[in-house]
Amino acid sequence: MNYDVIVIGAGPAGYIAAERAGQAGKKALLIEREEHLGGVCLNWGCIPTKTLLACSKAYYTATHGATFGVEIEKASFRLELAQTRKASVQDQLRAGIRALMKKYKVDVVQGEARIVARGQVAVGDEVYQGDNILVCSGSRPAAPPIPGADQAHVLDSTGILGLEKLPDSLAIIGGGVIGVEFACFFAQVGVPVTVIEMMDEIVPGIDIDCAKTLRQELTKKGITFELGAKVTGIGQGDISFTDKKGAEKTAAASTVLVCTGRVANVEGLGLAELGVDHDRRGIKIDTTCKTNVPGIWACGDVTGTVMLAHVASRQAEVAINTICGLSDHMRYRAIPGVVYTSPEIAGAGITEAQAKERDIPVKTAKLPLQINGRFLAEYEGRGLCKVVVHAETRQLLGVHIVGASASEIIHAACVMIESETRVDELKEFVLPHPTAGEIMRDAVFTI
Repeated sequence: MNYDVIVIGAGPAGYIAAERAGQAGKKALLIEREEHLGGVCLNWGCIPTKTLLACSKAYYTATHGATFGVEIEKASFRLELAQTRKASVQDQLRAGIRALMKKYKVDVVQGEARIVARGQVAVGDEVYQGDNILVCSGSRPAAPPIPGADQAHVLDSTGILGLEKLPDSLAIIGGGVIGVEFACFFAQVGVPVTVIEMMDEIVPGIDIDCAKTLRQELTKKGITFELGAKVTGIGQGDISFTDKKGAEKTAAASTVLVCTGRVANVEGLGLAELGVDHDRRGIKIDTTCKTNVPGIWACGDVTGTVMLAHVASRQAEVAINTICGLSDHMRYRAIPGVVYTSPEIAGAGITEAQAKERDIPVKTAKLPLQINGRFLAEYEGRGLCKVVVHAETRQLLGVHIVGASASEIIHAACVMIESETRVDELKEFVLPHPTAGEIMRDAVFTI
């Protein structure tokens, strides 16, 4: 059988590509080497981590509710029950993807895929023919060369999701998004956590004011942050590092979590033999997700563009639309990024620092969420909203929020940035009160 589209990898890029192809009436084949569809996001990333974070947040709220009139004499966190909930959520979503593949008549094959020629993909001894091949093979955790990193108690972001009991102490190498999310989870259930980050602030790339606010709030939950630090070795019960002043230090660590980024899965696909332009960072694509080889496309983490599930899915839609003869292309100016800690960080558009790097004249406004009625009524702690506006055109270029529900508020910012909304237009919008999202409108009145 000849397929219109062969998709390699069934993560947020791959299964969305197969679904959209089926919706468009194309004959699609989806190849996945793992047991379950859904990729890293559903099986070892977005969904399991957010489920566990929700469980730890419920426990933390129950044990810190006196301010809201709730006092519980005794509460316990049972990891096995949280793991059961995580598995239940995953199973339901996996079933949903399988149902979608069946609905849109997508053939699904399990196994290792390799492109053996233009229009030909082999899985074992079987060779499948396809007019278009979409490589959506995703990424995996990076493994830095740290002495002692090969020990059994040293885990990556995949391995730590399978813990059967809480560690006595946890050291996390890397204070990026994945690292601080796990730090928040474990701290909220009472595990002593140390985060060791090489940069001068956590979650590099996030607005600096929001990152600082998040770190201060997470510190209140008992997390120790070592910034400007470099890990020198991992022992059986501790971790060694040099701090920002060059002093040697150690921290207790019955378990060590390595969160030092991700690398694209480009190996074993036959890319070099076909002349597909790629390097260790990923496959090179244009704004329609085409590679340099006709008929071969790439979407998601394997491209090394922006390693986020929602970017992967949108790239898949762009690729399928282009294959179907529709005019479409990727735009990256309003891509939202979220850190699902408590409190959350969410941002879209450029930061103040990025504007400076690009010589874009901007004005910024910052407002604490503590002035917002809804936030003050429902949440403890601090929050922040920061808007970035073009100084001349007054176009909204960026919105960055740290605070509860930031991930839900940022949707509006994405739409406004993408549609090139001006500050004066935002001032005319009527937003519901009391809501935390009002803070964006309040902020632009100060510019």
